[in-house]
Amino acid sequence: MLTIYHNPRCSKSRETLALTEAFAAQQGLELNVVDYQKTPLSRQQLVELHQLLQSEGPVSVAAMVRDNEDEFSALQLSNANDAQLLDALASHPKLLQRPIVRFNQRAAIGRPPELVKAILVAP
Repeated sequence: MLTIYHNPRCSKSRETLALTEAFAAQQGLELNVVDYQKTPLSRQQLVELHQLLQSEGPVSVAAMVRDNEDEFSALQLSNANDAQLLDALASHPKLLQRPIVRFNQRAAIGRPPELVKAILVAP
């Protein structure tokens, strides 16, 4: 299944959504659009997503975190380890970097949106 973890208020997320919608339509795939702020990911889902992000090369847990959000400073996460960051992401979904696209046991952060093209390969 093709899934995008999406924030409709984010322009990069909307651009990436358009890319994934076009790919899904072209391939006849179902697209699962998850507004992760309304439907937060569990810590286990975040761990799994982090593992899938490794499909395109090393990606740190810190790369999944939006460090420019007020919550990042308020929670004093600048020196946090991976476990602390995953806990923070599970508790504060606004901190999740956006968008993230998942397809065929691969995942990519769409910043910039073109990065997701690497995983959008016909099955």
